[in-house]
Amino acid sequence: MQVFCDFDGTISIGDATDQVLSRFADPDWETIEQEWSRGSIGSAECMRRQIALVRTTPHDLDAFLDTVPIDPGFPAFLTVCKARGIPVTVVSDGVGYFIRRILARHNIFDLPIIANVLARRQEPEGVVYSLDQPFADRTCNAGSGVCKCAVVEDAGWTVYIGDGRSDFCVSDKADIVFAKDKLAEHCSRQAIPFIKFDTFTDLLPRMTSILSNETRSYRAWTQSRIA
Repeated sequence: MQVFCDFDGTISIGDATDQVLSRFADPDWETIEQEWSRGSIGSAECMRRQIALVRTTPHDLDAFLDTVPIDPGFPAFLTVCKARGIPVTVVSDGVGYFIRRILARHNIFDLPIIANVLARRQEPEGVVYSLDQPFADRTCNAGSGVCKCAVVEDAGWTVYIGDGRSDFCVSDKADIVFAKDKLAEHCSRQAIPFIKFDTFTDLLPRMTSILSNETRSYRAWTQSRIA
């Protein structure tokens, strides 16, 4: 079993990337967001254009990231997975640097993170930020900067945890899906079996129950357990 987990809005309280953009980016970032919401552009292009609008010093960026909270139940979830020998990977269409900084502030240092890569250079007018996307895939239906389907495929028996639109495509590729908010709505509309959760505190006992039933098929388990 492997666990793959979204970050923004799933591990973090609220969307950390949007919080950074709200604090430091030119207001045009919201216009770009609307283009993405309408389907005019993919999320990869959306993120590249938005990050290019960020104007702040590395010091101020770090200070802000240090204020971003995470779900209080996430560390306990990691502890249980580690005790069971279950690898957990963060897979996000957000920014890897943001994720690492936020997790480090909460004393989480050793999680593999698959995400967009922040780059910066010093120009006369100040620091200019850009985004590299080594995990993009030309065939990605969502046009994502990180193709989550490509990450999860061939990973064996998988658990996926997410909350939003970037998780839609991958939600029918995992064996078990924990979903909340927009992802839960999507799974309901598409008749994709999922387990609803609100926080990692209520997710954990359900995960523990799954671990005790590993030898049973997921479909059978969902039919008997999900109300």
